[in-house]
Amino acid sequence: MATGEQQSSKVQTWFCTTGLPSDIVVEVNDMNFHLHKFPLMSNSRKLHRLITEQEANHSSAAIPEEEEEAKHCHLAFADFPGGSETFELAAKFCFGVKIHLSSSNVAPLRCAGEFLEMTEEHSEENLISKTESFLSQSVLNSAKDSIIALKSCERLMPLAETLGITRRCVDSIVSEALFRWPVSDSASTLLETGGRRSRRRKGAVDGEDDSWFEELTFLGLPLFKQLILAMKESELKPEIIETCLMQYAKKHIPGLSRSNRKALTSSSSEAEQKELLELVTSNLSSKHSMPVRFLFGLLRTAAILNASEACRDALEKMIGSQLDEVTLDDLLIPSYSYLNETLYDIDCVARILGHFLEEERHVAAINGRVPRSPALMLVGKLIDGYLSEIASDANLKPSKFYNLAVSVPDRARLFHDGLYRAVDVYLKAHPWVSKSDREKICELLECEKLTLEACTHAAQNERLPLRAVVRVLFFEQLQLRHAIAGTLVAAEEPARLSAASGEDANGEACTHGRGDGNKWQVTVRENQVLRLDMDSMRSRVHQLERECSSMKRVIEKIEKTGPRGGGPWRASLAKFGCKFKTQVCDSHEPTVGEGRPQRRPHREH
Repeated sequence: MATGEQQSSKVQTWFCTTGLPSDIVVEVNDMNFHLHKFPLMSNSRKLHRLITEQEANHSSAAIPEEEEEAKHCHLAFADFPGGSETFELAAKFCFGVKIHLSSSNVAPLRCAGEFLEMTEEHSEENLISKTESFLSQSVLNSAKDSIIALKSCERLMPLAETLGITRRCVDSIVSEALFRWPVSDSASTLLETGGRRSRRRKGAVDGEDDSWFEELTFLGLPLFKQLILAMKESELKPEIIETCLMQYAKKHIPGLSRSNRKALTSSSSEAEQKELLELVTSNLSSKHSMPVRFLFGLLRTAAILNASEACRDALEKMIGSQLDEVTLDDLLIPSYSYLNETLYDIDCVARILGHFLEEERHVAAINGRVPRSPALMLVGKLIDGYLSEIASDANLKPSKFYNLAVSVPDRARLFHDGLYRAVDVYLKAHPWVSKSDREKICELLECEKLTLEACTHAAQNERLPLRAVVRVLFFEQLQLRHAIAGTLVAAEEPARLSAASGEDANGEACTHGRGDGNKWQVTVRENQVLRLDMDSMRSRVHQLERECSSMKRVIEKIEKTGPRGGGPWRASLAKFGCKFKTQVCDSHEPTVGEGRPQRRPHREH
């Protein structure tokens, strides 16, 4: 059967060149098919009925014989399933041309056969029976072919749904997944990719299994949603469902990954992306199964698309349950709301930290004790690094900085060097902060948890308030006293043992040689010198105590007069040998590179 096509301005024309005269024109969308009516009527009950009715109407009407054009029947199908391409295949089938059935055209042809009523009762081995046989015996036995057939059903709704084609394809995919991916503990494995955890199946190694996830991403959202619901109703392993969700979200929601700096184009509208985001979030399990970086991508997208509070809260809880695996770069979530003056969304991080601490308290209540867990220590270090990063934001209020810092439990910080660095950076970036706020922020620091380097820097830091500097100096004095006391005890112990040994040796002195007597004399002389050194250290300690008392009196006098600035009290402390210089604490290397954009200061009036 030869065919020919001609194209006008808008309408295309399709001619049948089998030698039979064209006595019927079938219009499907923008294509006119010039065909012979008898092959069509012999296979399609609907066409047979329509052509018969039209011929009867023509015979009853008074039509001049010279109008030969009126002898042609004209039918129009504006809603033909599958469009003109599918009708062309159905017409070729009517004319006895062998057509090639595939997973992409079997569903449209099955719907076309139903639309044209090409049943076995009207003609043997008709289109409906042919397509049904191919669909059940070939397509539905392969998950990949079932996905392709399901994709073709998107433009066949609702007829494909009525005929049960979509449901049978979905069931085929789920059943194939159950047999190919058995539910077992070894069905999934964790792969390390760049230091981050990602979950993949051991079964998904060969190209065929990998292509399943790739093919699923081409489905429309309504059919994909129907497939996910069917997977959840079955006994399919949750990791497989989550992998499908993750692959589909990466395909249709741009900007989920920060590593891909190029803007991804997506055919989905903003409303569809929001619906997909909430679908993915609602079907993720609460266990640690998804990569944290992917969850942060969903959280950023939820803020951009203004997703529901339930969606964002669920994502924050999932991130909080594995906060010990988060990096500082993940926590730097930009603030997308105009109501937020800060550069980063600090409230979101505070809520994530709250979820983590709530889970820690729950575990402690079950165990009956509050241990210093490694996860809590990692989170404490992470939050201190986050505080150091956001401290330079000029619009960060003292109350918000203080509340986030104090929300970390004491047992989460073995040392306060990281917290001290954050405080130092904040005071440097906010010189206009009031004295009460400065003192309140510095109360976060515990001097006994500062290392020697941080303690030395704090004692010379002009940005710290006077009360904080005195606390640091007083703690240094206590450390010195304890060190001296320990040295004295350690020195007096061998002297006492030496004296006792000397008394026991008096009765046996006659048996020892002259060389042994000289050794004892040297030991006694060394002990005497050590006693003199200890006396000197005692006098130095007393002198330091007197100096500290004098410093306290000077400080009390300054607080009563209320001086402004750091000049007078630092001059007073200088009389006692305290030297100061302005510098930024570098006891810890910055965890994130400098040069991040900052907003202009917004001062309160």
